Amino acid sequence: MAEIIQTEVAIVGGGLAGLTLGIALARHGVDTLLIDREDPARVLNAGFDGRVSAIALASQRMLAAIGLWRHVSEAQPMWDIRVSDGDSPLFVHYDHKALGQDPFGWLVENRVMRVAQQAALAELPRARLLAPMGVVAVERGEPGSGAPARLTLSNGTEVRARLLVGADGRQSFMRQQAGIKVLEWSYAQTGIVCTVCHQLPHHGVAQERFLPAGPFAILPMTDDAEGRHRSSLVWTEPTERARAIMALDGDDFVAEMQQRFGEHFGALSVFGPRWSYPLTFMHAEHYIDHRLALVGDAAHGIHPIAGQGLNLGLRDVAALVEAVVTARRVGLDLGQQDVLESYENWRRVDTAVLSAVTDGLTRLFSNDIAPVKLARDLGLGLVERLKPAKTFFMRHAMGDVGKLPKLLQGQAI
Repeated sequence: MAEIIQTEVAIVGGGLAGLTLGIALARHGVDTLLIDREDPARVLNAGFDGRVSAIALASQRMLAAIGLWRHVSEAQPMWDIRVSDGDSPLFVHYDHKALGQDPFGWLVENRVMRVAQQAALAELPRARLLAPMGVVAVERGEPGSGAPARLTLSNGTEVRARLLVGADGRQSFMRQQAGIKVLEWSYAQTGIVCTVCHQLPHHGVAQERFLPAGPFAILPMTDDAEGRHRSSLVWTEPTERARAIMALDGDDFVAEMQQRFGEHFGALSVFGPRWSYPLTFMHAEHYIDHRLALVGDAAHGIHPIAGQGLNLGLRDVAALVEAVVTARRVGLDLGQQDVLESYENWRRVDTAVLSAVTDGLTRLFSNDIAPVKLARDLGLGLVERLKPAKTFFMRHAMGDVGKLPKLLQGQAI
C-alpha cells in the first residue's frame, strides 16, 4: 500500500527560493514537505551551477532571521557599485558609506548557498526533503470544499497538504498544471558565466559595464584558499556570438575577456569551467490559484542586468511566510483564497515594476545607436549628481524600499 504523507505545506522545487521557503516556514512551526527532482548530492557538485548570486542587505537580514545565514561559509561584501556605459567618461558610483556602515549586500556562490541550506534544513524537525523525487499528478479539489490538496509522487506516495507551493522554476509543472498563463519572450542573448582570477584586488566593488552586445558584470568574490583574487563574470552576448565565444580555447577566451575587462584588474585567468544560459523574460498572469502559490522563477524570470533575480524570489518567500504564519496563528485554512490573495497583492506590484525596469534597461543599453547612447550617458551623469535619485537607487540595491515583510527587516513573525 502506498505511503500517505500529511503536511501543512508541500513545496514542489528545492532550489534556492524553494529551500529558503521551507526553512523559513519550519522555523515558524509550520510542518513543511519539500519535493525536488534533483539529487541533493548532485546540486552540491562544483560543476552543477557556476553562478554567484547577489544577496541584498534586506535579503541577508531574512536569511539571518531564519537561521540560514550562519551556515554561509563564504560571502563577499559588496561595498561599492560602479555602473558605466562602454567607454563613456560618465558613470554612476554607489558608495555604501553614503547610507551607513552596511554593505549593499553580499555575493555568494550558489553552491555555497546550497550547502548552507542543507545544513539549516537538517536542524529542523518540521521540515522534510524528498529528493530525488518527481510529482506525477496534482489534485487541488474544488474551491470551498475544505478538502486538502493531493500530490502523487513518482514512487506512488500520496501527499496531502493545505497549501501547495510551486517553486519549480521557469518551466514550472505546478504553474502549468493550474493553467496559469505567462507573458514571455527571449532576448536573443546568452549569459556566459565563469570565475575569473585577477592580479589586482577588487576591493569589494561590483562593476556593471554596458556594452553594445549587452551587460558585462564583474562581481567580487572572496579570495580562494591560496589567496588568489576572484570575481564572477556575467558576460552577455547575442546568442550566436556567445556560442562562438564559448567554443574558443582557453587563451583566446581570456584574450576576448581581457578586451572587455580593461587593464585595471591586471592579468586575468579563468578558474574552473565556463557555463552559458539563455536569457529570457517571463511573468505569470497570476501568482496564486486554489490552494496554490507560486514563488521565485515559477512566478517571474527577469534579465540578470541588475542582479535582482534571486532577491525577487526571496521577497516572495518573506511575503508568503508572513501571510501563512499569520493565518495559521488565528486558525485559518492556509490555502484559503484571502490568505493567498494577501500574498499576491503584496508581491505583484513590486515584481511588475522591477521586471519592467530591467526589461527597459536591457533594451536601452544593448545597442550602440548614437542618440540613444548620448541620452543614456547623460542620464548616468545626472543620477551621479542628483543626491535624492542616487540615494533611492542605492536603497533599492539594498532591497530596503517599499513596505517590507518582517523577515526582510530582520524580525521574526
